[in-house]
Amino acid sequence: MLATPGTASVSFVRFHKMTSPAFPPFLNQRAHSLMKAAAESAANLRITEQHTGGCRILDFGVHAEGGLAAGLQLAEICCSGLAEVQLTPAAGELLLPQISIHSDAPVAACLGSQYAGWKVMTDTYFAMGSGPMRAASRREELFEELPESEDGSIAIGILEAGSLPDEAAIAAIRNDLPDNCELELAVAPTASQAGHIQVVARSLETALHKLHELHFPLDSLVSGYGTAPLPPVTADDLRGIGRTNDAILYGGVVSLWVRCEDDLLSVIGPRVPSCSSTSHGKTFLELFKEAGHDFYGMDAALFSPAVVQFHNLQTGNSFRYGSLNHSLLKQSFGL
Repeated sequence: MLATPGTASVSFVRFHKMTSPAFPPFLNQRAHSLMKAAAESAANLRITEQHTGGCRILDFGVHAEGGLAAGLQLAEICCSGLAEVQLTPAAGELLLPQISIHSDAPVAACLGSQYAGWKVMTDTYFAMGSGPMRAASRREELFEELPESEDGSIAIGILEAGSLPDEAAIAAIRNDLPDNCELELAVAPTASQAGHIQVVARSLETALHKLHELHFPLDSLVSGYGTAPLPPVTADDLRGIGRTNDAILYGGVVSLWVRCEDDLLSVIGPRVPSCSSTSHGKTFLELFKEAGHDFYGMDAALFSPAVVQFHNLQTGNSFRYGSLNHSLLKQSFGL
């Protein structure tokens, strides 16, 4: 059944540290295996390899062509191989292929690895960093609530950037990693096929991050599945960021299998989808300009999928919140 949002009052606190066995160890070793496989298939993936500052760098779209297969591989590296990312047939009014992602270890795959919580910034370089190198560093407050999973021997990072990192950027990343930690990076600009795919594959991640911000107990999350339309690739990163974010904000649909009280879902559920934000209803680029081109000046409540469905394994009840906005997607995608 699909339950109507309730008005029950429920108290809950943020867990001090997640204890679920569904958070597997060695995220970086898992991602390293995928990086190795990508390097061995570089010609087929249309990616290239180089070494800078003692760091292996795989170019998924800066100078290399990349492509659909490269984007799917990049997205799975970003999740440490704990999520499967696929191209699925077009659905709905847009007739665009969908990027789907599913995981039986969603907290580790999405919050422990995929979330872009590392801003890499030097005088000469800027990138948004994601991947399991974040778990090796544990520099973000989020990791106070996640199990320690890494041995510090290797770190795998994904950079969303329009250029490859220079030695200063690599040194800045190393500075926040354990001593003698081997570093490998994969890089793609947003305005590339691979870059578009790895961003749109974050539909599930945005739902989990929103739940975390709402203090939902992470131990209650069992499995997750998300889809979002793949926009046409743009000629510049700014429009690419706009389209890929809109794909999730107005076209993303996420299903979560959980074990908790229904009252908790009734209270938190309506606050999860992007429509819970007062900024909802405008394109990402419009809102970005209104915020003075300051990403962190935008309403954080906006960043979540258009639709979120909860399937409670404890009670057998289901809950759905939010709605799709095809007309805004057509505007954003130039269709």
